[in-house]
Amino acid sequence: MSVPSSPRSATTFDPHDPLGIDDLLTPEDLAVRDTIRRWAADRVLPHIAEWYECGELPVIRELTRELGAMGALGMPLTGYGCAGASAVQYGLTCLELEAADSGIRSLVSVQGSLAMYAIHRFGSEEQRRRWLPGMAAGELIGCFGLTEPDHGSDPAGMRTRAKRDGSDWLLTGRKMWITNGSVADVAVVWARTDDGIRGFLVPTDSPGFSAPEITHKWSLRASVTSELVLDEVRLPADAVLPEVTGLRGPLGCLNHARYGIVWGAMGAARSSFESALDYARTREQFGRPIGGFQLTQAKLADMALELHKGILLAHHLGSRMDAGTLRPEQVSFGKLNNVREAIDICRTARTVLGANGISLEYPVMRHATNLESVLTYEGTVEMHQLVLGKALTGLDAFR
Repeated sequence: MSVPSSPRSATTFDPHDPLGIDDLLTPEDLAVRDTIRRWAADRVLPHIAEWYECGELPVIRELTRELGAMGALGMPLTGYGCAGASAVQYGLTCLELEAADSGIRSLVSVQGSLAMYAIHRFGSEEQRRRWLPGMAAGELIGCFGLTEPDHGSDPAGMRTRAKRDGSDWLLTGRKMWITNGSVADVAVVWARTDDGIRGFLVPTDSPGFSAPEITHKWSLRASVTSELVLDEVRLPADAVLPEVTGLRGPLGCLNHARYGIVWGAMGAARSSFESALDYARTREQFGRPIGGFQLTQAKLADMALELHKGILLAHHLGSRMDAGTLRPEQVSFGKLNNVREAIDICRTARTVLGANGISLEYPVMRHATNLESVLTYEGTVEMHQLVLGKALTGLDAFR
């Protein structure tokens, strides 16, 4: 009886892949991941601490074009210059981008999973042809206007309104906390109409449209965040997204973006864990590396457990999305778990680094503060708990 040869993962323990998750990835998956990882190492990591400290992303258009050239914008979409990649490949891209900085992943998520997805899924053929090729190439930037100053978790209460004026539409209202808003060429804006909530494609050079940038942020500092102000913005009849009415439109887009967050949060967690692991091997106290002390090893072991469980969960959800069987409740499961655990990993990593953990020479505090935004945007902890609670009990506790 012959004995089968042992796979590499059974004979070699890799501290960076302790469960052998790479064995689940195809050669194409690995090529996508490695391409994005190299780009982030070359184009983002050398500068991100400075951008974060200054509270700006000065090369956003240049980076967007480079991301477009790699096929990272609207990545899972097909046609119109989009890559048509798998959900797993898109997830790996989000992980690698957020391992550099949450702001870079947010740029890609809003461009592809919100603005481009809305046009691709709910737009007319004319709208798709007008906007998507330029957005996929990174020549045009999009934003997504749903959240308002007084309505975040309850978008049904939105006050932004679109009313008919002859064959045109007049949009009036405000949107808040809009990624890419001040640099966008087109805004997907959701507004109340006499027929229900509708989506509108608003060229940002339209009279009456403005997007003042939000400053004094202590999170997502290397990201453009804006308010959208619409003062009777006149749009032609064909500016409305024709294929959807009601909240299922924007909520469907958010579900697609939340999937990317499930992966992205694990990128921030991985960066923080690896910083703590490297530091523990070299930082000496009491005559030896701190990684040799039991309490430090316990922290590293617990961080590794939650990190790689989270990556396995993300891969599982990606496989379900590729199979067409992913449910919104499952995305809530992933978003709730992975962001919450990522923050805990960052905080634990900070304690391993001691005082150095608060320095921008290390990525840990930057990731931790960024994740405070990721924790509450695109569905707060409480909202995802209630989504899961309703799915588990069959009882709606939202109201």
